[in-house]
Formats: sequence, C-alpha cells, structure tokens
Amino acid sequence: MTVTVPTADFDSSTIVAEAEASVERLRQVKAGVAEVIFGQERVVERSLVAILAGGHGLLVGVPGLAKTRLVEALGTVLGLDARRVQFTPDLMPSDILGSEVLDQAPDGSRSFRFIRGPVFAQLLMADEINRASPRTQSALLQSMQEYHVTVAGQRHDLPRPFHVLATQNPLEQEGTYPLPEAQLDRFLMQIDVQYPDLASERRILLETTGEGLASTPAVLTESELVRIQQLVRRMPVSQAVVDAILELVRSTRPDEGQPSEITKHVAWGAGPRASQALSLTARARALYDGRLAPSVEDVLALAEPVLQHRMALTFAARADGVTVQDVIRLAKKRIV
Repeated sequence: MTVTVPTADFDSSTIVAEAEASVERLRQVKAGVAEVIFGQERVVERSLVAILAGGHGLLVGVPGLAKTRLVEALGTVLGLDARRVQFTPDLMPSDILGSEVLDQAPDGSRSFRFIRGPVFAQLLMADEINRASPRTQSALLQSMQEYHVTVAGQRHDLPRPFHVLATQNPLEQEGTYPLPEAQLDRFLMQIDVQYPDLASERRILLETTGEGLASTPAVLTESELVRIQQLVRRMPVSQAVVDAILELVRSTRPDEGQPSEITKHVAWGAGPRASQALSLTARARALYDGRLAPSVEDVLALAEPVLQHRMALTFAARADGVTVQDVIRLAKKRIV
C-alpha cells in the first residue's frame, strides 16, 4: 500500500501498537453507548466517527428519536465535560457565549468581569439548533471553526477537545429557521436519524418504561480521547483512497466538466473542506471498525453524511423531485 500521508516521525510498529490498544478502548465505548441506545448502530457509528475525527456533528431527525439521549451518553462514555443548550426563538448570542458584568470593588473601583457561557465545554449539545434565530445560530460559527470566542474585543479560548453535536428538526416543521450554508459547512458530518426497527423499538418500550433506567458507564478520559484523535491523523492512507476522495468530491462541481447526469442537477458542489472531511472520517471509521488503514469502501460509506449538507441543487432539480442523496449516489457509481 502506498502511504500518501507520511509524517516526520512515522513508525508503523508504534502506530500498530497504539491502534490495537485504541480499538479495544473503542469496543468498550460502543458497548457503553449500547447500554442506553438501542438500535441506531449507524447513527452511533457516525457520531463517534465525527468526534474521533476531531469535528462536529449535526443530527437531523424528528423529535423523539433519542438524539438528546445519544449526545448525553457520548459525553459520559468519552469522559468529556458536556453541557446542553436548548435553542429557542428568544435565545440570544450572549446566552451561548457569555457576557461581561460590571463589578464594584470595596474601594469603589469598577471593572468588567467575563462570565463564561455554556459554549465553554468540551462537548456542547446544541439542542434543536434550527429553532433559534439566525443571529443566535451564527454565534457558534467562530467557536466551531477557530475554537475561541471574542466578546467585547477580548479573545477567550475554548477548552480542548471541543466538539459540537447539534440536533435539528426537519425544516418542514413549524418554528424552524434553516441554517446558513457557512454554518452547515462547519459540521463535519450531517447524520440523519431514522425511526428504529421493530426489534429495537420493542426493546425501547420494555426497558425504558420500567422503574429504573440504565446508566452509561464512563470509559475514556479526556487525554485518551485526544490521543486517539491524534492517532487518526497519523494513520496511513493509500493512493487509491485519495484518488477516490478527489474523484467523488470533484464530480459534484458544475464547473469541473463532469458528466451531465450529475452536474445538471447541482447549483454548487462540495469544496476542498469536504475532501478533508472524507479523509479524516474514513480513517476514523477504519479505526472504529478495528482496521489500521481506511479503504475505498469507507469513503463510499461516508459520502452521504459528509457531502449532503455541502451541496445545493438547482431549482429545476428540486422541481423534478431530485434529492441531494440521488446526486451523491450517481457520483458514487463512478467510483464503484
């Protein structure tokens, strides 16, 4: 296999040893989440992949599918300081970032003191993010991309690691505001949450309506998670995987001269950030599955959650009932 992401201190034996230890720890993480989240294996996998890759995730689904419960479980098993913000139409940016208050000392002198908002956490759950106004939604932009916030001209660094897992209701529901493209692009993956299958829903019914509820065990520590995230970036990537990523992402762009069955539906396609996201998430998925390097299958499996919120269709395509998922499936066929 051709290694295309060499590092100055690349040592295959060291990476193998670290990966084997990490795989066992991730197995325990999956078991811990499974104690409280029944079914939804693909949603759990993609949520963990987003965090292992060092990014943010957007969970999209109707209310009542345990999106909030999943984020709480992930915060516990990963050993992160987690906080939750319920987004509502009257929520203000200062309710997320924090604000300055005027303090008066005993000698009569006055000074401003910054009170940190809930964004100063290692795992921030932005619950129903699209129910807040666009002004409040944009308050997360700087923190998600630059890992610091600026209040009254002063920079305040966020704790590391820092991840946002936001939940979003379908846009067709009442009282929702669509997220702007700039903020959508800050999310590494959009994770669609579907209804559980019959067996999972039966288990939910039986195990969550009794006297006691199962709890999630703490598995990782903050430092362990950071080490695994660093390992993901050191994993080797073959030339075949790199070529598949570039072919997939570039085929979604109308100005690349690609086949018309794809580009005729696309107003604008995915940018280079999508290629970066696919590279990182493919490596994280491989490690999550117990493998030491990603494959083209990882790229294809993650194409939809990585690309679907980074593309826009033409009006004609939407009028014809074409979806972004349809276009991504066409692009994937060029690689299979």
